[in-house]
Amino acid sequence: MLLIFDCDGVLVDSEVLACEIDARILTRIGLPYSAQDIARKFVGVSFKDMVARLEAEHACTLPADLGSHIDSALFASFETDLKPIDGVRDAILSLPFPRCVASSSIPERIALSLRVTGLADLFDNIFSSTQVARGKPAPDLFLHAASRMNTLPEECLVIEDSIAGVQAARAAGMRVIGFVGGSHCGPGHAEKLRQVGAQAVIERMADLPAAVSTSC
Repeated sequence: MLLIFDCDGVLVDSEVLACEIDARILTRIGLPYSAQDIARKFVGVSFKDMVARLEAEHACTLPADLGSHIDSALFASFETDLKPIDGVRDAILSLPFPRCVASSSIPERIALSLRVTGLADLFDNIFSSTQVARGKPAPDLFLHAASRMNTLPEECLVIEDSIAGVQAARAAGMRVIGFVGGSHCGPGHAEKLRQVGAQAVIERMADLPAAVSTSC
């Protein structure tokens, strides 16, 4: 069995930081969003898809350098404030299965996230939505990861925190464990993940080994 981990909100507690920065910069350019708005609409979605949705909803063209401004602010914040999800390293090390990361983030953000949280040594294989045509909730990224890891979709188990991520995994024909221990997960999030197909939902990474065992 192959374990496929999302990064933001599963390995690292990054979503609150990212949503705050996205909201601040979008508001500055005339699209007033709160961090809560961003979390509700765009957690788990690639930057490319977020831009496409914003431009469609607001009938506008966003600045070409928006991504670089967001990345600059976000990466600086990650260097000083980003923390790993509590207990994730021990949980991963206790699992005797091949593993990889499949994230909506760009490769540079994934690499930085894993480096500053001390998790980089746990993963030799990292896949980004920049490598596929469609981001989550489409299945492309998870199918790409499975193919590169020489594993059939039905032999994969995904650990995801977002609705889009769970939908993507289920569309790929994979089993999913939902994780709701990130600081961005509010009341009712566990039920939302179950409704879109998570077979199990955990609040602590200490519970991951048991959930994986049950899902095998």
